[in-house]
Amino acid sequence: MSTMADLPRSITGGVDTHADVHVAAVVDDLGRSLATGSFPTTTAGYRALLDWMHQHGEVQQIGIEGTGSYGAGLARFLTGTGVAVVEVNRPDRATRRRSGKSDPVDAQAAARTALAGEQSASPKSHNGPVEAIRQLRICRRSAIKARTQAANQIHAVVLTAPDELRARFRDRPIAKIVPDATRLRPGPDLTDPVAAAKHALATLARRWNHLNDEINALDRDLHTLVHATAPGLCALLGVGTDTAGALLIAAGDNPDRLHSEASFAALCGVSPIEASSGKITRHRLNRGGNRDANNALWRIALVRMSCDPTTRAYVERRTTQGRSKREIIRCLKRYIAREVYPHLTPSAHPPTTP
Repeated sequence: MSTMADLPRSITGGVDTHADVHVAAVVDDLGRSLATGSFPTTTAGYRALLDWMHQHGEVQQIGIEGTGSYGAGLARFLTGTGVAVVEVNRPDRATRRRSGKSDPVDAQAAARTALAGEQSASPKSHNGPVEAIRQLRICRRSAIKARTQAANQIHAVVLTAPDELRARFRDRPIAKIVPDATRLRPGPDLTDPVAAAKHALATLARRWNHLNDEINALDRDLHTLVHATAPGLCALLGVGTDTAGALLIAAGDNPDRLHSEASFAALCGVSPIEASSGKITRHRLNRGGNRDANNALWRIALVRMSCDPTTRAYVERRTTQGRSKREIIRCLKRYIAREVYPHLTPSAHPPTTP
């Protein structure tokens, strides 16, 4: 006859993630710390971490900090092995003042947070076309930033260039400066300020051209990838490649982790937060959530306000009711989030209206 001591012990894991080493901790079902350990951020290290946790009992779930950054690889590995993974936030300042700050302490806090059910969000899987879209958008964003920097530097060189160059290029847009600047020939004597300015302008113009071509190529790749991933989303009024990409990234490759359109609205920061007290019942503006997705919904709302008759009629009606433009846009973003939610996966279809 088996006794309670013979039964497998139920444990919960917690991981404080870093670039090179993850610090893990396990706690029992009462939240008591059992052990801590450090493991390298490699596939072999992930496997050793999971085996080490299994040595202490039956793993129910693992809370991980930073599943979107340092912990992305570990979260992918654990999810692939069938382990329940919970995304947890770092401890708040009050908790850190009481318990101090160290990697083992943070790992134990992650485990206890997962055990208590304070955090129940499933991490993004980062293993499908949406992850590919995210990577390309990162590259595009940095290229746009570098192109803007190159354009600003071209204008700065023109501003301080010798008179003959300044008169030639001043008060001209960057698109007209670049073609002429690339044809400048500075000559061999770079000690001459005119030759040096020509050389600088030609170099910056070629850089701008290269970055512009890179952005255009990325735009074509993203257009193809986004439309293939979620054609229904791209077909919605006011939704373009950039806004669709931002909304897809917010939901991730596993949008089923969002159990309802209300969850998606909360993720995008367009769901009002209850702020009632006593006899006062009210809601306040949600300033949290994914700000890129929130901005995408804002842009869709502006497009519809300018060209969609139904939206314009709604705006007029709400304006006559005393609503401000900001309040109307907030309402529109909530409606758009509800409309967008069913189109976040290729297999999803919008609900039929009775």
